[in-house]
Amino acid sequence: MDMSRRFCLGLGLLVSALLAQAQTPFIVMASTTSTEQSGLFGHLLPAFKAATGTEVRVVALGTGQALDMGRRGDADIVFVHDLAAEEKFVADGFSLKRLPVMVNDFVLVGPAADPAKLRGKDIAGALRKLVASGSSFISRGDNSGTHAAELRYWKAAGTDLAAAKPAGYKECGCGMGPALNIAASSGAYVLADRGTWLAFKNRADLAVLVEGDTRMFNPYGVMVVNPARHPHVKAALAQGFVNWVVSPAGQAVIADYKIGGAPLFFPSAGK
Repeated sequence: MDMSRRFCLGLGLLVSALLAQAQTPFIVMASTTSTEQSGLFGHLLPAFKAATGTEVRVVALGTGQALDMGRRGDADIVFVHDLAAEEKFVADGFSLKRLPVMVNDFVLVGPAADPAKLRGKDIAGALRKLVASGSSFISRGDNSGTHAAELRYWKAAGTDLAAAKPAGYKECGCGMGPALNIAASSGAYVLADRGTWLAFKNRADLAVLVEGDTRMFNPYGVMVVNPARHPHVKAALAQGFVNWVVSPAGQAVIADYKIGGAPLFFPSAGK
């Protein structure tokens, strides 16, 4: 085959591939940094595409920003973890229904030597000790689901952050991975979701110090953006993702995602 024929053949194959890609149905999902940085979506979304032919294009943000995307109609579906904010999203008419998908939990991570002596199960008690010690604490400060949980825990500990932030309290305005990196490099404490923690590689001497408090339960929900608010939303394709992820097949894929034999998320559809 001469060069010109090979070029034409190669060009034809490239055009065919581009056309096929352009014709692939897709939805835009606004989700959290924890679902992306934990590696879950790299495991879950290819399985969904294989089952349905629909591609999911993820924009990973803090939960508050992800919900704002849904409010603006910039996403077809929202997959986040702040139950109160999700319920308000539905109550305000931006979605017709929230469905539970999975749960994990939050953990308080810090230097293995634990200079503030926080180790235990009581998150509010741990934060009170942290204030008394003046140790460094990294807050995501990004209106994410993790940040919302952190604010609840400070309130339970009797600390009014609006009035005065404790000594050593620093806001990074960043995702979970960067917040963990800052804590690892500075020997600080930080609240993390367990999924991202298990996937995190740059731990230095960080260790899980506080876990098991029932207040640290972390549910995730999924919501199709209401097409009555934004008619351009691909509601049927988005509902296809919801139907699949809460089905036995989708729930099994979530349960199957593990790092070092440890599951990162636990299916919760129908519970």
